[in-house]
Amino acid sequence: MNYEKIKDPPKIKDPPALVGNRIPKDFFITSGVGQSDITIHAGSFHLALRDAEIERCNIMTYSSILPAIANKIGFDKELLTHGAELKTIMACSNAEKGGRATAVIVFGWLYSKKTKEKYGGLVAEYSGSKTEKEAVEEVKASLDELYENGCSDDFELKEIEIHSKSFVPEKKFGTALVALCFVSFEQPLFK
Repeated sequence: MNYEKIKDPPKIKDPPALVGNRIPKDFFITSGVGQSDITIHAGSFHLALRDAEIERCNIMTYSSILPAIANKIGFDKELLTHGAELKTIMACSNAEKGGRATAVIVFGWLYSKKTKEKYGGLVAEYSGSKTEKEAVEEVKASLDELYENGCSDDFELKEIEIHSKSFVPEKKFGTALVALCFVSFEQPLFK
């Protein structure tokens, strides 16, 4: 940080700590739909976030990997602070009136074939216009492809969960979303 322009810069007593990448820990799953005659982003998308009860947060999206320490918990609105960043793995689909919006997340846990210990998890998302049944089949195939291309030699894929939301908006715009939301993290410190 550049303290040259600060009138009274803080005095640094100890050298800064060296930290590693944050590791997502506790997460919950939520979903929602929204529709609007005005717009998508500040309209149907925001209303889908509201339906999912995460509209007060600034949504950040991750790719599709779960660390071994990740732990699914129940939804608790008390864990969400207005304006805070909420890191998510999200499937989100937008559609116009009469079209279908379908969002699906499937995830499973990788266990070592040798030690039987949990290694981590894989997540696959679908965001599109297929029926819920078609989308679930596609996203299950995507998860299998992720597993077969890099994990199947050393790990077993178990405890698979599927979460989906699908609807046809009656208003001009509609959004369906499913989100895996991280609410705690571990931060490694290096000496």
